[in-house]
Amino acid sequence: MYRTESNNEDDFQPSTTTQPSTVTQLTTITQVSSDPAFSSTYEDAKERKQQVNRSTNSYCPPQGTFNKIITDGVTLILLWVLLWALMGQEVLPGGNLFGLIVIFYSAFLGGKILEIIRIPVVPPLPPLLGMLLAGFTIRNVPIIYKFVHIPTTWSSALRNTALTIILIRAGLGLDPQALKHLKGVCLRLSFGPCLIEACSAAFFSHFLMKFPWQWGFLLGFVLGAVSPAVVVPSMLLLQENGYGVEKGIPTLLVAASSMDDVVAITGFNTFLSMVFSSGCQHLGLHGSGGLVTLVLSFMAAKKWAKEKVGIQKIVANMWNVFQPLLFGLVGTEVSVEALESKTIGMCIATLGFALSARIIATFTLMSFAEFRFKEKVFIALSWIPKATVQAVLGPLALEKARDMAPHLEAYSKDVMTVAFLAILITAPNGALLIGILGPKILDRSDVTGPIEMELSQFEH
Repeated sequence: MYRTESNNEDDFQPSTTTQPSTVTQLTTITQVSSDPAFSSTYEDAKERKQQVNRSTNSYCPPQGTFNKIITDGVTLILLWVLLWALMGQEVLPGGNLFGLIVIFYSAFLGGKILEIIRIPVVPPLPPLLGMLLAGFTIRNVPIIYKFVHIPTTWSSALRNTALTIILIRAGLGLDPQALKHLKGVCLRLSFGPCLIEACSAAFFSHFLMKFPWQWGFLLGFVLGAVSPAVVVPSMLLLQENGYGVEKGIPTLLVAASSMDDVVAITGFNTFLSMVFSSGCQHLGLHGSGGLVTLVLSFMAAKKWAKEKVGIQKIVANMWNVFQPLLFGLVGTEVSVEALESKTIGMCIATLGFALSARIIATFTLMSFAEFRFKEKVFIALSWIPKATVQAVLGPLALEKARDMAPHLEAYSKDVMTVAFLAILITAPNGALLIGILGPKILDRSDVTGPIEMELSQFEH
């Protein structure tokens, strides 16, 4: 036993009793720890141990994509159990809510799969095509479709809501400065091709599909709308890379796409009232609701100025929910068994002739602007994609016929078929044409003007 005491009177340490071996070990550790080589080795070992601990604990709790999948899955199960407790048989196979859930998640998954698919040197395809095909698959697979039942009132309400969201986005996306700067060309591009295609479709459908003139013009305005869901993202991508910015081509197409939809929706509502004339509805202004929605949202956006970006994000999130429902429901309206080869041929022929008239009209109207020949060709080919408005307007005539005039259901089914084929053919091909021809035809510039910068914040 040894008792150690401090030799320095100024330092106070309590007396401790230690073993000699312990003193020797402490002295050795102190001497070794003061060695720089040992310090660096010790720090490296400590860091390696921390890395091992981090790698060991990286999956507990789960993180990243794995964590999101688990969270979403558990949330979905809990939500389904809650709905089951509240609504009973409605959420079980054969129930209305079960069918709606199946269509929504199938369409959502179809859109995600199409987003994942990437072909080299080819621009990405629009997700709405995958949503449409998902609904079409559900409709034509009897094993699945016998459990999917959606009431007509539900689908009608969902499509009307989707149409309202589209019009609000269109009104918020209109930029007064861009319209003022390109008002002449923009108005020609908004009204001319839509009206000419509507008249062409009415003419060809009257002689090829034996449509009455009123039904022909109704079909024409269904086809007359261009799809902002395809055109706007493609144009903004070209604008970010500087293609066509100097002459304002992306700005022109973005601004005109919303106005084009307004013309088509207004014309469709007008002829829908004529086809299903029953006196007046409320104030006798059946087609005014869409126009009022657009005007009010445009006036609000003009008053809000830059503050409208927050509202646009909210509306965009709402559209992310209703988009799978819209295109999934449209896909379920088309049955392969009910289609005849002759009907499909006449529908494709009518669509082809109407598209040809639209392309020629667009090229001709752009000849009065200061664009080169190749630029006019690009604008004409960029003005063919159809998707969103066709998905909303196509089934409306079918629902009206089922409710008010069953003897007109055959015409409405043909309108629905043409709208489906228009989305299936023009949406992917239009996106591919814009993505491939844009970098080859348009001049590239590194400088963007103030108008283009404002349009890049549209959040379409």
